[in-house]
Amino acid sequence: MQLEEYVTFSLRRTVALRRPLTRVRWHLGVKPQQPAPSRHEWYALVMLDPYAPTAVPRTFVLPRGHVAAPAWIGRMNWLTDPNAPLGKGNAGMDQARVGIETGQDYEDCRYLLGTPADNIPVMLPPSYRKLAADPRVGLPDGHLWKQKLPEW
Repeated sequence: MQLEEYVTFSLRRTVALRRPLTRVRWHLGVKPQQPAPSRHEWYALVMLDPYAPTAVPRTFVLPRGHVAAPAWIGRMNWLTDPNAPLGKGNAGMDQARVGIETGQDYEDCRYLLGTPADNIPVMLPPSYRKLAADPRVGLPDGHLWKQKLPEW
């Protein structure tokens, strides 16, 4: 039996705690912003509720490229915001984070895991597409969408 395509699958997870009166954000660092080494790179963003430790965690399943774009976009938008107070936008891309608004439409999408990531529709907030097209923000070098920005 021959395999037409050898599929390697990689799932990385990162966990955030839900805290009252604060936004849920996942610290990702630099690696998720690099080009995916395969079409099967995924992130599971897991949200635990410290006030209900036995509750099922909320899980947001995104292709790596769908995490890389908002991590970069959010960070670059903050770093280059002309209205930001001076001296506040000085941390590097290793401090990139994504918020719950980024992955909301990817919640419980484990059924997508067998699909090549580049076949998954983009379900990010529309505001991220506008920022990705903005030269002030854009996308990281090597990101697949830099050649042709998909519609969403």
